[in-house]
Amino acid sequence: MSGPVGYEYALLRVVPRIERGETMNAGVLLYCRPHDALVVRVELDRARLAALDPHCDADAVDDLLATIAAVASVPEPPRSDRHATGALAARGPGAGEDIGRRFRRLTTARSTIVAPGPVHAGLTTDPAAEADRLLDRLVRPPGPPRG
Repeated sequence: MSGPVGYEYALLRVVPRIERGETMNAGVLLYCRPHDALVVRVELDRARLAALDPHCDADAVDDLLATIAAVASVPEPPRSDRHATGALAARGPGAGEDIGRRFRRLTTARSTIVAPGPVHAGLTTDPAAEADRLLDRLVRPPGPPRG
């Protein structure tokens, strides 16, 4: 593929106490059908989480984020036939599931401490690099103001 192609992404949000309505971004889930890619990046800022809720179990949140990453991951190398490549070659949670379906399942609204945000769209030539850029821009704390 020579030019940019469409992708979809959702932020993974931590909601320590639903009744307070406070959230923090802790990851990005990106799906790019033309590249047959489902990319996840997670990064929990424990200090920010403690500021939202000092009693929140950060280890449990890390475990949930790791589970989402495991479900989204695609093992390498893929098998040779098209119907058994990528996510269909996976073992473990979600094994045998098409990556588009897996993305939809992982971005379905749920009332847990780690919940996906709304799905957004964009253009990219490199899904992995785009996931890194989104993590920098939307999950990590902002850098100093430019001026």
